[in-house]
This record gives sequence, C-alpha cells and structure tokens, in this order.
Amino acid sequence: MRCGRVMSGYRFDRLKILVVDDNQHMRKLVITILQAFGTNLIYEAEDGEKAWAVMREVNPDVVLLDWQMPGMTGVEFTRMARTSPKTPNPFVPIIMLTGHTHIDHVRQARDAGVNEFLAKPVSVKAVLTRLISVIEHPRPFVRTSGYFGPCRRRRTATEYKGPERRSAAAMTTLDD
Repeated sequence: MRCGRVMSGYRFDRLKILVVDDNQHMRKLVITILQAFGTNLIYEAEDGEKAWAVMREVNPDVVLLDWQMPGMTGVEFTRMARTSPKTPNPFVPIIMLTGHTHIDHVRQARDAGVNEFLAKPVSVKAVLTRLISVIEHPRPFVRTSGYFGPCRRRRTATEYKGPERRSAAAMTTLDD
C-alpha cells in the first residue's frame, strides 16, 4: 500500500486529518487507507459534536466527514465549520463520505460548503483522488449573504463572452 504515497509524490505524513463517522468500521477503514498513504496525524470522532471539539483543538488540514450521524449531521458540521466565529479555519477542505448519493444530497452538501463528495463504499483510489484534488486544485472561496465556501461551479466557461460572464471581482459576490 505504500506505493500510494510514492506514486502520488505527496508528503501525506505532514497532513493532520480528521475522520468523522459514526460507524467505527468505516472510520477504521478510512484511517487504514490514510495510513497507507503515510499519514500519521489522524484524529477521529464518531459524531459532529465531538468532531467540532477536535477540530477546534487540533485545526486539521483536511476533514473526511460522514453525512448521517446522530446529533449533528455532516452538513450541519460543514456549515458550522464554514461560518462559526469559533471555527479555527473556515477554509479547511471538507470531503463528504456518504452512502447518500442522490443528487439532492450532493447539492445539499455542496451548498453547505463541502469541497468534495465521495460515495461509500470508498476505495483507496477514490480517497487518494479526492485528497489530491483538494491539495492540487483548491477552489476559490465565495462569500455571499447566504453562502460561504468553495465556489460551487466546477467548470469555467471561458468561451462565454455575454453580459453575465463572471469576472475575478465577481467571485466575492457570486450568489447562485
């Protein structure tokens, strides 16, 4: 499994990663995958409330988060991580791990401020791909009256030259 770290060329041993899932077996699976990449600084929590406490204490570099948990859901955690005055880092990359893959769930996660979405069951390759994505291709953050998080638009249509074309200045006022 060590080849994931060598093949990717990344130093995952320097990352602090928070894994949040109410299912202990899923947490252990994700932690084992991260350890195979060389990650040593892994923190875990079984629900959103405990994850919030861990996040405020260790300020992780990445959060891998389940959707459905008792108490605070992953979507609620994400909103709090993005907007609470007590958040240590509103820009922390959040990867949602969930079996809830209906398009409405994907949209809710996106609209809460999730960076990446990963369907369960997870694979080593999928976890690696999402980690590299949040490292290599961080999306700019957008702040509007109703949203703060990574830009929700994945594609940049550079061929469009119309009056509603987004400019660099509009990235701070985008409200879609």
